[in-house]
Amino acid sequence: MLSHVTPWTAASQAPQSMDFSRPLTMPHQGLLLFRMAPLCVLLSMLMVSCFNFCLCHKNSEFALTNPEKSSTKETERKETEEELEPKILEVFHPTHEWQALRPGQAVPAGSHVRLNLQTGAREVKLHDEDKFQTNLKGLKKGKRLDINTNTYTSQDLKNALAKFKEGAEMENSKEDQERQAKVKRLFRPIEELKKDFEELNVVIETDMQIMVRLINKFNSSSSSLEEKIAALFDLEYYVHQMDNAQDLLSFGGLQVVINGLNSTEPLVKEYAAFVLGAAFSSNPKVQVEAIEGGALQKLLVILATEQPLTTKKKALFALCSLLRHFPYAQQQFLKLGGLQVLRSLVQEKGMEVLAVRVVTLLYDLVTEKMFAEEDAELTWDMSPKRLQQYRQVHLLPSLQEQGWCEITAHLLALPEHDAREKVLQTLGALLATCRDRFHQDTQLHRTLGTLQAEYQALAALELQEGEDEGYFRELLDSIDSLLTELR
Repeated sequence: MLSHVTPWTAASQAPQSMDFSRPLTMPHQGLLLFRMAPLCVLLSMLMVSCFNFCLCHKNSEFALTNPEKSSTKETERKETEEELEPKILEVFHPTHEWQALRPGQAVPAGSHVRLNLQTGAREVKLHDEDKFQTNLKGLKKGKRLDINTNTYTSQDLKNALAKFKEGAEMENSKEDQERQAKVKRLFRPIEELKKDFEELNVVIETDMQIMVRLINKFNSSSSSLEEKIAALFDLEYYVHQMDNAQDLLSFGGLQVVINGLNSTEPLVKEYAAFVLGAAFSSNPKVQVEAIEGGALQKLLVILATEQPLTTKKKALFALCSLLRHFPYAQQQFLKLGGLQVLRSLVQEKGMEVLAVRVVTLLYDLVTEKMFAEEDAELTWDMSPKRLQQYRQVHLLPSLQEQGWCEITAHLLALPEHDAREKVLQTLGALLATCRDRFHQDTQLHRTLGTLQAEYQALAALELQEGEDEGYFRELLDSIDSLLTELR
């Protein structure tokens, strides 16, 4: 190369002076470009190296992005990765006894966890074996779902719910089939039973068929007295049911029993009244038919005439069942002189047991009317016709006119505590009507004073035994209240 550039070699000296006013010739321009080419290549290589260095080391002077934002994003990415990374927790192994749970411990599924309000710590134990097995029963039958929220879509939920419903229906159907099979093993169809009974000459009867048969036996002239009594006794068992008592009307059986009250046999009257009392109880339809069939008049005749005590007991039972919650029957009772019949019954010697039942009936009728009128004013639920019927029952004035104030007061002399309780209740119900009569009754005041002293001693004994509100204490409170009202 030096041999080609002879003008600049060491052996050749540069010209002493140059005339720049002359234009450069072609050889001189090529020579200048040729000399600058290595310098440009070197400069280009240096710039490329610097640019690569800046990109690799992210020099802040040559960064193309915001360094603060890039740093923040990098930090958030690292934190997110740390959060998503599953933590390894210590697994708590519960027993059948309560144990305290430390923070950071994982509880196995199916454990029983509670918060101790005294210590503030969470406590864990295993469920009872039977409950735990019941809870795991469904899990053992099916496949557990992947509960990873990243892969658990709404469609997966729908499919899982559909499979759950199908599994529940299949399980229910299996349970029904097992239950039906168990019932079939324990019980036999009615057709088979009827067939077997027919072979044994045993006939299966409904309640209706049985009642028809019993009525026919009772009404048959060929039946003996014992057979009639047995038929009535069995019939009383069936008519306790409201439907059976109403079925008794459908074939005329009720009227047959009512006619039995006219029998000359005291036992027939007694058991006929027994059947009627069971049929009348809280059965308005039967009560109405009984009034129309003349049952009230026949019962009053039995109570007003000389009859055995047991017969009068059953007749009074039937009368009470007929009158309760039936204001129309109560009106007819007063019109037919029912209070006079009961007064004679109470004053009859040897009828003290019936006297308490009569007083209880009067108390029930007085309070029933009072509560009916109060409910009608407060709730307006009662029908106007029924309310009008109650208002037409003038029971309290009739009791005062016929001397029931004195009769009831004298019954306090009965020795039984239960009888005294019933009489005290009735005196309290009659107080507003009989106040003047009670004030003038000196015997009543003496009796109340004697009973007050007696029950004070009995209540003290109850108190010693630890009964603050005993039976005798309640009787003493009733006596004290009555004496206070009469002062």
